[in-house]
Parts: sequence; structure tokens; C-alpha cells
Amino acid sequence: MVRVLDTIVKQHIRHPEKAHQPDSEVLKKPNWIRVRAMLARDYTETRDIVHRNGLVTICEEAACPNIGECWHQRHASFMIMGDICTRACAFCNVATGIPRPLDPDEPERIAKAVNQMELKHAVITSVDRDDLPDGGAQHFAAVIDSIRKHTPLTTVEVLTPDFRHKNRALEIVVAARPDVFNHNLETVPSKYLTVRPGARYFHSIRLLQKVKEIDPSIFTKSGIMVGLGEERNEVLQLMDDLRSADVDFMTIGQYLQPTRKHHPIVRFVTPDEFNSYATIGKTKGFLHMASSPLTRSSHHAGADFKKLQSARATCLV
Repeated sequence: MVRVLDTIVKQHIRHPEKAHQPDSEVLKKPNWIRVRAMLARDYTETRDIVHRNGLVTICEEAACPNIGECWHQRHASFMIMGDICTRACAFCNVATGIPRPLDPDEPERIAKAVNQMELKHAVITSVDRDDLPDGGAQHFAAVIDSIRKHTPLTTVEVLTPDFRHKNRALEIVVAARPDVFNHNLETVPSKYLTVRPGARYFHSIRLLQKVKEIDPSIFTKSGIMVGLGEERNEVLQLMDDLRSADVDFMTIGQYLQPTRKHHPIVRFVTPDEFNSYATIGKTKGFLHMASSPLTRSSHHAGADFKKLQSARATCLV
């Protein structure tokens, strides 16, 4: 039995820094945004593995609409270095504040959970840790190494912060040789001041470019949300910027407002528009495009990795 939900995780305000902001109107979701939740037993088994190992997932923290589908399949995207971020992006449901010290045992617990879930492809992301000298780069590397030690056949995808003002941090993560290096642009440049004020668009482009310069064998990936007020031509220019940095894979999904205190949804982009972006992205040279209302960075990440491998093999023939 399945049931239709707008979301599975209760969305709640955990952002005191946004308390002064006026409530914005939350637009009613169109029918193509509805998601399906699987049997509670399957969801619970994955949740129990995560919680039993004392881990945090972006699935829960970001109130991902795909959590039912992914956890039913025993997939989860792990969020390392705690559940408190040093930045306060206007779109994000992760709490902002002063983070706790790093847990040196976390890499081993991540590897244990990956083994228990029998994951063939593990996705590791994190909060921003501007408080750390390396932005948490060494911790990313430790998690990758731990997974490789315990489940050497599991491929690893990282979704990292921008490591802004963190000298040599990127090199530490790349040296650990993740199979996929993902860093999301999140939105077009004109929206950074209101959506992603702590980041810089061209710094993020350069970060992705440097990954390929250091190790061309690593797949690179980036994603954006639409529905934040961006123009179509801005999205197309962003695609060109990513291709100029030799990025392999792009994801595009609908922005969904976590609470009334977050950035409002300007509009819901139609499925036809998402399909058009996917077609255009392929013509621009991306090895793979994932573009749909419910596309998220780690949704179907394992299947997408296989498509990247296949596309690269085809290009080399």
C-alpha cells in the first residue's frame, strides 16, 4: 500500500536568524509535485540504521520530498560534521548556529552504516564549516577512506561546501579520490545576494574547474533549483559556465519552500520546461542531465553514476 504525501518529514523552523523576517505566502503545490511514500516498514528499517549509528542525513535535515522512495530502497545521503551550519542560506532548512566539535568516530560509523545498507554508491555531504581551518576537508577524506576500507566496491560521491577562504582544502578532498565530486551552484548569479549570500558564484565555478585540473578521472557534478525568480536565459548561461569548467553532470529541480520564513517560491516550473532544460543540456555537452520537478542532487545518484560511466565509455570509443 502507498499513500500520497506533500512531504514525509515535518518541516519546522529551526532558524532564529530568520525569526525577524516576515512570513511569505506559500504557493499551493501543483499535482506534479506530489510524492509517494512507501511502506512504513521499509522506511523504518533505513531510519533505524541511520539513527542506531548516530548519523545525520540530508534527507531528514533538508526535508527532502524523495525521502520515502529513497529510504524504501535503503538509500540515504549522509550529512557529516554535525547538523548545524555556519551559513544561513535563504533556501535551506538546515539549522544555523555554532557547530559542535568534529566527531573523530563518525567516519567509522558512516562506513558501518554503508555496509549495513549494502550501498553500492554512497553519497556524503556536509554542513558548511567555516569555523574549521580546512572547512572540514580532512574529515571528508577520512570518511572516503573509511568507506573504501570497509566496503571497497562501494563508489563514493561527495557533495561539498565551497571551501571559500580555505587554502588547499579542495586538494585534500580530491586526493582521497571520490568517484563523483559534486558542488551545487544552487541558483543563477543574479539571485546569490538573496538566496546564497555567503557564497560567490564564480568561486564555485572555479572550484569545479580545479577538480578536473587536479584529477580529470573524477566525474564532476553541480545542480540548481528553479522557481526562485531566475530567467530562462540565465539558466542557459549557467549551463555554459558549467561546461566551460568541464562539468560532466547537471541536476535541475524545483525549489520547495521549507517554511514561511524562507525565500518564497516565485513560480512552479512545468515538467515540459524541465524536459527542455534536459534536452538543451545534452546538446551543450553534459554527459548526463537530471531535470525534473523532484530532481535532487542525490536522488537516483547510484543509477546516475552508472549512466555517467556509460556515457564516458561511449565518448572514448
